[in-house]
Amino acid sequence: MAEPEAGPGSRRRRAAPKQPWHRRLRGLGRGAASTEAGAASPRQGDRAAGSRRGPRRKTELPPALGRIVERLAPLTEQLVTLARRAAPFARRLRPQYPRPGRTGWRRWVPSWRQWLGAWVASLGLVGCLLTLAYAMTDIPDNLNTYATQQDNVYFYADGTPMARTGWVRRQAMPLKDIPKDVRYAVLAAENESFYSDPGISVKGLTRALWRTVGEGDTQGGSTITQQYVKNVYLNQNRSVSRKFTEAMIAIKLDEHMSKDRILEGYLNTSWFGRGTYGIQRAAQAYYGKDVSKLNVSEAAFLASLLKGAGLYDPTLSQANHARAVERWKWILDRMVKTGKLSATERAKYTQFPEPVKQSQTNDTGHQSDYLVELAATYAKKAGNISDQQFDLGGYQIYTTFDKRREEALTDAVTKARAKAQKDDKTKAKSAHYGGASVASDGRILAVYGGPDHRKQGFNESNAATVPAGTAFLPLVYAAGLEFGAHKERGGAATTVTPQSLYNGDDGVPVTTPEGPYWDRSGKKVAAHNDGGKSWGTISLGKALAESVNTPFMQLGMDAGLDKVRRTAEAAGLLPSSIGPQVPALSMGSSTPSAIRMASSYATFAAAGTHTEPYSVRRVTRNGSAVALDTPKPRRAMRAEVATQVTEALTDSFRTQHPTDASASAKVAGKGGTTPKDTAGWYVGTHRSVSTAVVVYRMDLTKSLEPLPLKGMAGTPATTVPYDIWSKAMSPLR
Repeated sequence: MAEPEAGPGSRRRRAAPKQPWHRRLRGLGRGAASTEAGAASPRQGDRAAGSRRGPRRKTELPPALGRIVERLAPLTEQLVTLARRAAPFARRLRPQYPRPGRTGWRRWVPSWRQWLGAWVASLGLVGCLLTLAYAMTDIPDNLNTYATQQDNVYFYADGTPMARTGWVRRQAMPLKDIPKDVRYAVLAAENESFYSDPGISVKGLTRALWRTVGEGDTQGGSTITQQYVKNVYLNQNRSVSRKFTEAMIAIKLDEHMSKDRILEGYLNTSWFGRGTYGIQRAAQAYYGKDVSKLNVSEAAFLASLLKGAGLYDPTLSQANHARAVERWKWILDRMVKTGKLSATERAKYTQFPEPVKQSQTNDTGHQSDYLVELAATYAKKAGNISDQQFDLGGYQIYTTFDKRREEALTDAVTKARAKAQKDDKTKAKSAHYGGASVASDGRILAVYGGPDHRKQGFNESNAATVPAGTAFLPLVYAAGLEFGAHKERGGAATTVTPQSLYNGDDGVPVTTPEGPYWDRSGKKVAAHNDGGKSWGTISLGKALAESVNTPFMQLGMDAGLDKVRRTAEAAGLLPSSIGPQVPALSMGSSTPSAIRMASSYATFAAAGTHTEPYSVRRVTRNGSAVALDTPKPRRAMRAEVATQVTEALTDSFRTQHPTDASASAKVAGKGGTTPKDTAGWYVGTHRSVSTAVVVYRMDLTKSLEPLPLKGMAGTPATTVPYDIWSKAMSPLR
């Protein structure tokens, strides 16, 4: 039956044949262009009058977009044509199942063309993914903090190791300081193609992937570059994703960093066992020498540790020893094969280089902790090194400490402690000993800080704890000689010499130009001598030699207490340790440390030139020097004044200890006591070295107030401070 023709009100109408999409798109572009030109666009396809819907308009593009479409239309048509021509080939590659024209199982097997197409497409996809991954991978800006952290090494003045500090045993070395034989041994053991590979090994990665998939681990497959990336940028997790990231970074790192820098970083960050990281610390841990002194045989053994130190340290077990020997031989043979070692040279190494047993002799402990504390504090201050930088390690701190003097001072105090413990355990329990030796050029040569830093944290040699007592008198004497005496207020100063006479009687009142000096309680201040002995009129030189106190209390008033303070600070005492500006200042109310007292007497030995005490002479970091703000000598007093004080101190030593030194020995010194018997001192110089020793009692569990010594410092004839001093300074020639 024929379909009725649609009338004006019919809902159905015949659809016009559609054009290809690219032609319709081109038409839209032309329509937009004609509209922009102002031509009226006829509306076509309007529904007949009476239609329920309103008139339908043809879609029009914005003018700008229309122009773009118009320009792209020819290119679009070309692409469509190309696609039509390629369609037959695409249809051939497209799998059709079951395959037409085949029978049996062959209907279900793709053709070789389809296999080839799938393989090419897979390679292309993998290539695109790898290219994208490479482009998206960046070399991390921040290195693994643990991988770059090192320990700090401290050395005695003679260059022998003193202590090491830090959580990680690592010392980085520049590649130029690592012998070529050591580098060749590592390359032979780990990655002989290092200088020619792109940072990764395709064969190794394939093997690693196979082991990961087939056996569930990720061993093998790493070049030196990859191992370095793992050490400094990534964690040690064993996963395929970590391995993939490692490879991407390794490729990029190989393009941006020289091979030498990568090798240097690898040698300085790898683990060698015994808690050590880096070839330098490994050389020290296994052979007790720096890496620069290793021979080929020793280098080959250390290279074997990179495969797994826990399996190749021969001191751990017989099985380890056998493995280590076998791998050591293999590495040497490998070096011959790679042309880095001659067969003749190889023939020399038939005996396995047995490493030393693990030792902790250079770790901190006991007295060395006090030395490290002083040196670290000074190094950071003088080198402008922040705590954060210092804690990252890598510093070599060459101290001024004289190992022989340090041992002598420590031994002397240890014997004194033992004797005190034997004589009276109760008193000995609260006894404290401090000591320091300082050269006239400011170098701190030795200190005694306490029995053990782990038990007593504060350093006795650097503690401003107890008064200096009469050991302070030479500084008062120097002030009088330097500035003169003022007998009248506002008058000119009169010259003071060693022959100047003063009243040496006990209990003589202290006077000012206006009369007696009264304290705040309304009492006249008087000076007293040890034992209450009176000496009558006595010269200042003889008064110092005989340890007569009263003349110096008056001399301090005559010269001016401000001048006494000024002289003491110029000679090396810290302003914070100087006592109040009252007559007691001249009797040693100041509380300097043993280091500062030794430094002040060293100023006399240096002819009046003072150099601030320092404990570090040089600092390097990974072989590069760190600039230090080292102290410079400055004039503290006239050379004539220093000589006169030294002469009086020499007489004092000869008077008190006439047989303890040869007649030609340049020895000068003086003991020190306090009014309440809370401290005993001896400070003196031998040639250019000054040593100060202090003994006092203090019960730290109850109070910081010094307790009476009650004989702990010995008798005036044989004082404990002097006994320690003489042993530390011997031989006095």
